[in-house]
Amino acid sequence: MTGIFRLGYVPGVTPAKWVRLWQERMPAVPLELIQTAAADAEALVRDRAADAALLRLPVDPTGLHAIPLYTETTVLVMPKEHYLAAADEVSEVSDVDDAILFHPLDDTLDWEHPPGLPAQERPATTQDAIELVAAGVGLVVVPQSLARLHHRKDLTYRPFTGAPESRVALSWLEDETTDHMEQFIGIVRGRTVNSTRGRQPDPPEPRQRAQKAKPTTETRRRATPAPRRGKPGRPGRRS
Repeated sequence: MTGIFRLGYVPGVTPAKWVRLWQERMPAVPLELIQTAAADAEALVRDRAADAALLRLPVDPTGLHAIPLYTETTVLVMPKEHYLAAADEVSEVSDVDDAILFHPLDDTLDWEHPPGLPAQERPATTQDAIELVAAGVGLVVVPQSLARLHHRKDLTYRPFTGAPESRVALSWLEDETTDHMEQFIGIVRGRTVNSTRGRQPDPPEPRQRAQKAKPTTETRRRATPAPRRGKPGRPGRRS
């Protein structure tokens, strides 16, 4: 197989281990990484600008495959001196009812009823929201990988068990399950080299054992030893 495999991924997702396995198993096929905003990842696949994408659910399932890979811990980001930082985790949504809680426009959490007090204006990005948290204006709830991505020394975060969780999935077009796609599915699902699906080279035909030639009448005659001839005359009697 030749060509190139284009893989989109959203902030917080780290495809490095899968890229390394791809390079080991498919050295002749380059893998191109395309970073994209969470809101644009689905369109990246639908527009065929990428062969597949590591994105956050939910997505519109029409015409798309989506294999959930893992679920992230949701965390509450706050200043280090905030009183909730003394806890090991935040377990109740009511704990943030009196705080301004930012919901950026690129929020990846599927809130039914966002908690907290609404801000006057929604930040454009998660990074903008975290900068406002650092300024002491409010708090923000994000997947843990985004809290790590935008880490600041003056901020901390705690698991927020009362919030929705973010699921990361591998998505591609239903009618584009190519051999390259099958190979990458095998990699993210942890299949070994021998069990990875997709078209494999045809195995060599087994060698046929050389058949022994059947002996002919002449060869039998040569192989049969001639009978021994005794001395002429009748044996004499013993007295």
